[in-house]
Amino acid sequence: MNLIDHLPSGADVDADSLFEAFERWVSGRGITLYPAQEEALIEVVSGANVILATPTGSGKSLVAAGALFAALARDEVGFYTAPIKALVSEKFFDLCEMFGRENVGMMTGDASVNADAPIICCTAEVLANIALRDGADADIGVVVMDEFHFYAEPERGWAWQIPLLELPQAQFLLMSATLGDVSFFQKDLTRRTGRETALVTSAERPVPLIYDYRTTPLHETIEELLGEQKAPIYLVHFTQAAAIERAQALMSVNVCSKAEKQQIAEMIGDFRFTTKFGRNLSRFVRHGIGVHHAGMLPKYRRLVERLAQAGLLKVICGTDTLGVGVNVPIRTVVFTALSKYDGHRVRRLRAREFHQIAGRAGRAGFDTVGYVVAQAPEHVVENEKALAKAGDDPKKRRKVQRKKPPEGFVGWDEETFRKLQTAEPEKLKSRFQVSHAMLLSVIARPGNAFQAMKKLLTDNHEDRAAQRRHISRAIAIYRSLLAGGIVEVLDEPDEQGRYARITVDLQEDFALNQALSTFALAAFEILDPSSPTYALDVLSVIEATLDDPRQILAAQENKARGEAVAEMKAEGIEYEERMELLQDVTYPKPLEEELAAAYETYRAGHPWVGDHPLSPKSIVRDMYERAMTFTEYIAHYELARAEGLLLRYLSGAYKALQQTVPESIKTDELMDLIAWLGELVRQVDSSLLDEWEQLAHPEDGPVREPVEEKVTKVTANARAFRVLVRNAMFRRVELAALEKYDELGGLDPELGADGWAAAMQAYWDEHDDLLTGPDARGPKLLMIEEVPEEALWRVRQVFDDPEGHHDWGIDAEVDLTASDEAGEAVVRVIGVNRL
Repeated sequence: MNLIDHLPSGADVDADSLFEAFERWVSGRGITLYPAQEEALIEVVSGANVILATPTGSGKSLVAAGALFAALARDEVGFYTAPIKALVSEKFFDLCEMFGRENVGMMTGDASVNADAPIICCTAEVLANIALRDGADADIGVVVMDEFHFYAEPERGWAWQIPLLELPQAQFLLMSATLGDVSFFQKDLTRRTGRETALVTSAERPVPLIYDYRTTPLHETIEELLGEQKAPIYLVHFTQAAAIERAQALMSVNVCSKAEKQQIAEMIGDFRFTTKFGRNLSRFVRHGIGVHHAGMLPKYRRLVERLAQAGLLKVICGTDTLGVGVNVPIRTVVFTALSKYDGHRVRRLRAREFHQIAGRAGRAGFDTVGYVVAQAPEHVVENEKALAKAGDDPKKRRKVQRKKPPEGFVGWDEETFRKLQTAEPEKLKSRFQVSHAMLLSVIARPGNAFQAMKKLLTDNHEDRAAQRRHISRAIAIYRSLLAGGIVEVLDEPDEQGRYARITVDLQEDFALNQALSTFALAAFEILDPSSPTYALDVLSVIEATLDDPRQILAAQENKARGEAVAEMKAEGIEYEERMELLQDVTYPKPLEEELAAAYETYRAGHPWVGDHPLSPKSIVRDMYERAMTFTEYIAHYELARAEGLLLRYLSGAYKALQQTVPESIKTDELMDLIAWLGELVRQVDSSLLDEWEQLAHPEDGPVREPVEEKVTKVTANARAFRVLVRNAMFRRVELAALEKYDELGGLDPELGADGWAAAMQAYWDEHDDLLTGPDARGPKLLMIEEVPEEALWRVRQVFDDPEGHHDWGIDAEVDLTASDEAGEAVVRVIGVNRL
């Protein structure tokens, strides 16, 4: 029976009946409430705010469900927020199972489903923007803010603060395992909402932790832990590279029995490991070792999670995020270090970071105790080993050459480990920010915006010096809005009490979706539809509005600089001049000047876009122009550890193309490009698009992914498959034009490098060049004959020679069955010859 079926009816809705009804549902699931859960639920159903600061695994999610249950019973709207979209999505599925999908909606900024539902799952930013837009008039009765320690995040913390400031009518449940001193929030919430605010804490974990400091080499530590039945073990590293290297090193350790490996193989089944990293992961997991970090494809992370949940992975090598949102049984957490590089400097772990990671050890329902192990620094381990070898002989011990720590090393020891165990998480620091969107949202709401902004700017959680800085910025933004004619002051208040009004129409979902979507719509007008690069130029406008995937852009820049150095050396340019010239070499930025000019013009009338700088780049376009597959692109830029990042970017670009580009400007070539991109993403990993499209069409209800991959036939999407074939053929044209016969031989082993070289020599005898412009890659020079009875296509790619004779080309066959198995066009070149 769903939780929704336990709702008290009519006059029976009081605190006691709500608690009893919820407890009956909990008991029916065989769960006994912990004392902290019971205390928090009693406060919640009584209408108090609650700050729930209990350890990981202590059932905070159940309290959140109770708060939303109470909201439904009172006929109020309940909001549940989480820091990342993946967690919002996960909670959406959970709540749909509890309350029924008709009662649960989701808003992530990318898309929304059932936005009028009485329970909404959303990111903190979405709730913050609703709070700014509607304030105390927002139809929100209960707010559950999970992982509230994100309040202190430098870039995003403002979104956790704004609802506290702007929703005095709401009841709040703030939850985290690592809050630290929250006395300020307790008093502040009571003052603002007029409700009592209960602080529910518990240092007692349902599964207690045992701490251990090891000075043995890491592989010995792991073998000992495995022998002591302390698996599953999560090995915490502070770079993705270190996690993968450790997994490789552990392949020499006998982690699983033969029978367990057989179980793993059966569970993996026909799962497709389509990339270089995937093939390595296949080796790891079949040995009982998982890898988990944010750079992996979602399907790989999900496979590791499912294998771990089934108890088949004994060791998981991951980063310090522990794969945010992973819900897997971990018995032992091993810290490979107690210091990390945070993007600015190397420093020791903070108490909050340590407790967030250590808290994952020992899961209720799986373990009676959890283990947290910290490794001593490597040089200390080596010194201990040398001293042990010297034995108890004082002379030998004095002669041991102790290894020194590497330069710049920030060390730790057993005392550091002990202090972290008992240290309170650091006090949460306010990260309030002022933006154009904030002012516009407040001005647009009914009432006196000046009074509302004054209160927001002077009654937030900042100190007075910071408040003065925010006031100065707000005044500067307001003056720019006035000067731009975006806002005008009214002589007398309008019928809704406004003393100022916005003179332009803001989009309905202003500040909730891509901030630069409206700029993209305006920028399309500067493009020439008759241009041979029109479709790619539309794509470049979209790419300029997307967030920068810095790791990919850095790889592009490194590649461009490497190629530039090689060219300059070949031209005999001296070192000093080369270094100077290299400063101007960067990653590709199509339409940079045109878009910059359009952006400045647009910003004059829409100053709020200044909060979101334009960023021209070429990733999708680069892949398309190079006619590369996902795997080829990863190899070309050496992005094996950023597969997930690239896929998320491609998926985001596809969604933006679908959502932002009007149907009226979509040419056939642009629709081909969009179809190609969607199919490329789907064949690499369908989960991101499947989830997004499910949000757009929620009538089928939420569906949990099975362990097996959901794979669609690549040939089923005829339009996209034609583009894939065209790209595969054009890739060969490009390589032939560059005379890269070794690469061609790799693509077509039957013809080989020598065969390609010989065939192309005959072409070069007749023509001086082989063109690779838009005409060369267009559909007019590719002829396809479909042969369904043989499950193949016969194709001919005609060369675009300078004279326009079109008398040479490539003949090939496309194996449709093999293409479906591979998830990409499988082409076999028959010959390169005169037509």
